[in-house]
Amino acid sequence: MCLGSSGDTGALPVDGLAAAAAAMDDVDLEQQEPFPVDRDGRQIRAGADQPDGKRKRTCCEKFQESVSKWMLPEDARSTYLERANCCPPPIFIILISIGELAVFIYYAVWKPQKQWVTLEEGIWNSPLTYKPDRRQEAWRFISYMFTHAGVEHILGNLVMQLLLGIPLELVHKGFEVGMVYLAGVLAGSLASSIFDPVSALVGASGGVYALIGGYFMNAVVNFREMIPLLGVFRILAIVVIVGVDFGFAFYRRFVSDEDGLKVSFVAHFGGIVAGMTIGYVFFSDYNKKLLKDPRFWLCIVGYVVFLIFAVLFNIFLSPAP
Repeated sequence: MCLGSSGDTGALPVDGLAAAAAAMDDVDLEQQEPFPVDRDGRQIRAGADQPDGKRKRTCCEKFQESVSKWMLPEDARSTYLERANCCPPPIFIILISIGELAVFIYYAVWKPQKQWVTLEEGIWNSPLTYKPDRRQEAWRFISYMFTHAGVEHILGNLVMQLLLGIPLELVHKGFEVGMVYLAGVLAGSLASSIFDPVSALVGASGGVYALIGGYFMNAVVNFREMIPLLGVFRILAIVVIVGVDFGFAFYRRFVSDEDGLKVSFVAHFGGIVAGMTIGYVFFSDYNKKLLKDPRFWLCIVGYVVFLIFAVLFNIFLSPAP
């Protein structure tokens, strides 16, 4: 009896394994839901880690939720909130702002000029300012973003780029925000060298307008997926701010009687066009592979063609000295 009982007991595991194997054969693994991952392949936190109604949300979570409503359409917010954190912080836009403020203070305080209010000789002689007769010094096509014409100029640019840049960098990567910003700066100076070739350039308006252009296109395209009143407010706010800034830029260029070189306004146009093309592609492809988006390559090719044309124009065709 003992032997027979032992033999029966030994047969049970074999039957259990056979049943389990048959059950596994009935499961189609290709139809199973994949693990949620972001566009870098990192697994998104499990649902157990997500905030729920039983736990009071922290200030950081409330802030991230507000950011998602401002920056993303509804179908992308849950993914953002699952992986949202403040590490790393929005380091690019903060470092750029500190650099611009430091250069302004240097020319305003340490140089024997009255730079707090208006342009004077210290800024014009800076190796950072873009000047048409020094355009062979190629770094000036980028470095002009660190110099500003006065207090209202630096404050306006810093406020706008921090208000837009920090939320954008929290949602998107600092690399992407940096690429859009610098693309706007370079597009602004190149556009100015073509369409206003005898004017100088100071200020980070090209980069700021690139951020504005990308954000504006996102707000317009995803308007129906945003909170309606919020969407209307954002679009109107951008239109008003851009209109007022363009008005001052036109005044400084064509009406003001200030002596010396005139400051070009074309960089605003170059920056906003770069933002509405390259910036829109970067900021609309949240959690997607940019390299698989044909719009990305179209914008890159268009930007490279513009870059080559601008370089050739400045070498062979520019009327500037």
